[in-house]
Amino acid sequence: MKDSYKVFCVNPGSTSTKIAMFENDKAVFSKSVSHDASVLKGFNEVSEQFPYRKQMILDLVAQEGLTLEGADAFVGVGGGLVALEGGTYPINDVLLEHAQVGFTIKNHPALLGAQLAHDFAQTYGGSAFVVDPPDVDEFETVARITGFANIFRESRCHALNQKEVARRHAATLGKTYEEMNLVIAHLGGGVSISAHKLGRIIDSSDVAQGDGPIAPTRPGALPIAPVIKQCFSGKYTERQMLDRIIKTGGFVEHLGTSDTIEIAQRAGQGDARAQLIYDTFAYHIVKHIGAYAAVLEGKVDAILITGGIANDKVLTEKIKKSVSFIAPVTIYPGEFEMEALAAGAIRVLKGEEKPKNYTGIPIWDGLD
Repeated sequence: MKDSYKVFCVNPGSTSTKIAMFENDKAVFSKSVSHDASVLKGFNEVSEQFPYRKQMILDLVAQEGLTLEGADAFVGVGGGLVALEGGTYPINDVLLEHAQVGFTIKNHPALLGAQLAHDFAQTYGGSAFVVDPPDVDEFETVARITGFANIFRESRCHALNQKEVARRHAATLGKTYEEMNLVIAHLGGGVSISAHKLGRIIDSSDVAQGDGPIAPTRPGALPIAPVIKQCFSGKYTERQMLDRIIKTGGFVEHLGTSDTIEIAQRAGQGDARAQLIYDTFAYHIVKHIGAYAAVLEGKVDAILITGGIANDKVLTEKIKKSVSFIAPVTIYPGEFEMEALAAGAIRVLKGEEKPKNYTGIPIWDGLD
């Protein structure tokens, strides 16, 4: 077994691709490759962007005087896969096919993560992995059931960052993630709050389908009858209503911006509407933290707050004031996705964690 491992990580976004080279847990190179929006619009499908993004990554690596030769592993953000357990997955033929076609999502940049990692591994040697993809689903069955017999709750949260933060926090206490019960709130453009029980996300707000707290671009959970009435009012198309759920709701609909820094500033300058929405945001977060603490029967070792908005100390203090009676609250501002990708691969390379096998069969696919 080697003492040091080199891992190259790829995280495609809507108009950029984050890349980083790690030597064990240290990032020796980290950049964001910006892509021309007008060029991206010329592609009908996200997968068609693959050659363009790949070449831009290789060009930047060469400009920095680096090489991908000798990397032990290439790791991409997952996406488009069937529901699966958390963990590190070698990219096999089935996983690659699902990433290429977008088995569960279409035209999302995350689909390119596995494709790029696999291609680089084929070219330069080394293993290819995805780690804790967005498709992680570890719900207990009772968390899935709703009052409609044909609608089920699904796991859509920031699993990659949440699990990494959980592992980091556990390590500070001399424990493992699998030994702790945690409530974790990821606060970003989307907000997901989850109950982690002994290394599994047993319940979570759905970041994509209208659940959880109000968020910068999302309305969160809504009274459903008024939503139905708006759908049939003739005022909105189906596309417009879906956009309100994922792109233009929340802060955007109320205040015309998704910038939480701007909203905090407006509130501080006496904008009563901005102050109300800011306070509502904090209120929703603490309410959901309390709900997921109850899911864990009150046996909560810690509450962790992470994501870009966790840099807002005024907001996090509001949250701490309301929920610290449940468990100690620790703030992990920002995201640790690149570190999480590298760490997952390294755990497998070192033999500290068994790799999972992607079968293409969902771990849960409805009631019998």
